[in-house]
Amino acid sequence: MLLLLSRQVSLSFVKQVIPRSPVLFSKPASLNLRTFKFKVKFSTVSANATIQNIITMPERRPFVRLPTDVYPVNYGLCLKPDLIDFTFEGKLDARIEVVQGTNQIVMNCADIDIITASFAPEGGEEISATGFNYQNEDEKVTLSFPSALQKGSGSLKIDFVGELNDKMKGFYRSKYASASGEMRYAAVTQFEATDARRAFPCWDEPAIKATFDISLIVPKDRVALSNMNVIDRKPYPEDDSLVEVKFATTPIMSTYLVAFVIGEYDFVESQSSDGIMVRVYTPVGKAEQGKFALEVATKTLPFYKDYFNVPYPLPKIDLIAIADFAAGAMENWGLVTYRETALLIDPKNSCSSSRQWVALVVGHELAHQWFGNLVTMEWWTHLWLNEGFASWIEYLCVDHCFPEYDIWTQFVSADYTRALDLDALDNSHPIEVNVGHPSEVDEIFDAISYSKGASVIRMLHNYIGDEDFRKGMNAYLLKFQHKNASTEDLWDCLEQASGKPIAAVMNSWTKQMGFPIIVVDQEQQGEDRVLKISQKKFCASGPHNGEDCPSWMVPISICSSEDPACTKMKVLLDQPETTVTVPNISPEQWVKINPGTVGFYRIQYSSAMLESLLPGVRDLTLLPVDRLGLQNDLFSLARAGMISTVEVLKLMEAFVNEPNYTVWSDLSCNLGVLSSLLSHTDYHEDIQEFIRDLFTPIGLKLGWDSKPGEGHLDALLRGLVLGKLGKAGHKPTLEEARRRFKDHVEGKQILSADLRSPVYLTVLKHGDSTTLDTMFKLHKQADMQEEKNRIERVLGAISAPDLIQRVLTFALSEEVRPQDTVSVIGGVAGSSKHGRKAAWKFVKDNWEELHNRYQGGFLISRLIKLTVDGFAVDKMAAEVKSFFESHHAPAAERTVQQCCENILLNAAWLKRDAEDIHLYFLQRKAPPV
Repeated sequence: MLLLLSRQVSLSFVKQVIPRSPVLFSKPASLNLRTFKFKVKFSTVSANATIQNIITMPERRPFVRLPTDVYPVNYGLCLKPDLIDFTFEGKLDARIEVVQGTNQIVMNCADIDIITASFAPEGGEEISATGFNYQNEDEKVTLSFPSALQKGSGSLKIDFVGELNDKMKGFYRSKYASASGEMRYAAVTQFEATDARRAFPCWDEPAIKATFDISLIVPKDRVALSNMNVIDRKPYPEDDSLVEVKFATTPIMSTYLVAFVIGEYDFVESQSSDGIMVRVYTPVGKAEQGKFALEVATKTLPFYKDYFNVPYPLPKIDLIAIADFAAGAMENWGLVTYRETALLIDPKNSCSSSRQWVALVVGHELAHQWFGNLVTMEWWTHLWLNEGFASWIEYLCVDHCFPEYDIWTQFVSADYTRALDLDALDNSHPIEVNVGHPSEVDEIFDAISYSKGASVIRMLHNYIGDEDFRKGMNAYLLKFQHKNASTEDLWDCLEQASGKPIAAVMNSWTKQMGFPIIVVDQEQQGEDRVLKISQKKFCASGPHNGEDCPSWMVPISICSSEDPACTKMKVLLDQPETTVTVPNISPEQWVKINPGTVGFYRIQYSSAMLESLLPGVRDLTLLPVDRLGLQNDLFSLARAGMISTVEVLKLMEAFVNEPNYTVWSDLSCNLGVLSSLLSHTDYHEDIQEFIRDLFTPIGLKLGWDSKPGEGHLDALLRGLVLGKLGKAGHKPTLEEARRRFKDHVEGKQILSADLRSPVYLTVLKHGDSTTLDTMFKLHKQADMQEEKNRIERVLGAISAPDLIQRVLTFALSEEVRPQDTVSVIGGVAGSSKHGRKAAWKFVKDNWEELHNRYQGGFLISRLIKLTVDGFAVDKMAAEVKSFFESHHAPAAERTVQQCCENILLNAAWLKRDAEDIHLYFLQRKAPPV
């Protein structure tokens, strides 16, 4: 499953489905699993102190996996959803194997009423269950039988009913507008991680695989889809408005990958070169918007078949856009579900970044068809393997399909540096984290599992080499196909293929939290350069200086100015320090560690080494990815108090001639962090001036309109630069943005899709109530979800306090889809000091509705992070901690800890460097002597 990394109004309807069966011993609840006490420990941290144990992790609830005395072989499942009353009826006829005699069957079950249940041994008489005991907190049900079920095969039959909920999980309803504007509902699924149990009683653990025969009873004018192809469609005898749709038997698979969708859709279709039928389902009337994803999918399937040397194992694959969807997409085998903005591209109205996003998401989810679906993690502890791998190979796929995107440089800015920032916190977690109770699973759908996972896979691929990596991957997929595997199983296969100590190297990266900072010094000895290299744990509050400092097995590459693109030497740093002699390096040449910014670590060069590298930033002899990495490392060192922030600002000025989009993107992000920090001072305008000075030359060079011969990256860069200049109050940019916005609104000259975000942002930042009214009107008129989201993300830029409140109120209105409320509130919090305060108060005031809406899923974590991460006053950490002591958010506990730590880090940073930064800005303004 892919989170939205960039990149709702809860319906209150709850229906009592039917009277409880008289044999019920206990009642199934509408569950809030997250009921245990949130225990925290808090300590105020001085400005220069190492920040540790800000909040201790709460005690984990005891958890026991399902008994192994009974397991499923095949699920015969028939579901009949009611799209008016939002309920569903279900019949389960499961072929099961009784391993040892028992008079109980324990299954997962949540928010479902079981009506009847019975078991019939093969060739024997049916035995009716005498009771159903629901363990609501553990989302289990125990079926009790009057006598022991004997060892052997049998059939378990269960009749049940449930609710099509509005929580975007399990079997749920999704609202959409018909062509005439009428509100209608689709019935859709989202089962990862542990929500198949909300659609049917099952053994809802990834290692308990079975085959599935699925039938759906649906209105005859609706599309019905599932994992496999349709093999029969016939009238439903009890109601001539319904049809029964039967699907082919699935391969053996985990419950979290089962999917079904019932709704109104158009589609486009094609066949991949290896003969797989590919369809992209879109809202009615928008089939054309599925063509780009179709093109990507038909290129991607053969690419993965060739890369893994394993064919795609199903006869078809469907990709479908779902109106209400919490994640970015979900890799259900053969039926991949997406947010509309992660699948649909309008040839005229979609921007370049949206096309790139769709390509990456399609690449990610199709990779899972092999890595995750064909071979599945044994338990959620190994989630990172699924997600980290898919988050790496999606870039390999997009690089194959669209080499002009320079996507690997973008990986460093989008995933690698993001993971480093999170993993530097004391409240990070290892890539491979033990997961017990289902309530813990949502916590690890984060940048550690995805982005750090992808980064260490990238480092591993570089260390092994592509040929041996592919050989090991093929062996792994063939050995474990249709089975479950662990991280160690992959290491074994890669080790055998490469002959390298993969497990020893990788365990240091997956089983312990954090990463090293590599400290480098040099001296010249004749014609050779001798490097002194050491490692210690890097922490966001400064390097780890304790005696129990962990260490890593670090693959280190070295290049020189003679050929910056060529690795001159590779070493494996398997101890705290070492000395490396690099031959044939003359004194005037520079030497750089980690070319390509592949190794997952920060670097601290000696002053002399750093000085020798800086000209490579100005004259562009350092590769773009290395210019980016150098700047990002120094920015991180400044935040950790290891160098002055002023030194980084001076380095940033050297980027004034920078041509590369991704380098500018990373610079822009770091300047945004600094701007947010300085919003707590009375010289915030000074950094706006700094931004205007830095971005003006590249803005003038690019201009407002695309030129002949420009490509994808030029479009991305223009939008980035104009947005940055406009937000910073660059007058010529503001005037031109207002002019173009007026023409756009009046229909005289419609803005190109790539210019809309920067123009909307600029006019809102410096706009009034009329501007906001116009934006609300554009939002209402927008027929495309991408345009609605584009507007939602920038609404928070408005400055006046009363208008900020209007935006926050809008976030919870019917106008905004439930999953997008988080973006609107986050946009307010990230826009200004006033917006941050207002958004935090709004979240506190509306906590009950927000928490109920997202039911503790990862959108709650995202909301908390976006709202409070930018504070920089010690007392705010105490306030955030206090609020979440009394307003429990168990699925976001680690996020709360990380936010409190970040607030204290920001406060310490400000106390430490504020005066020096102010002095630097004053000196920049001073006339030359």
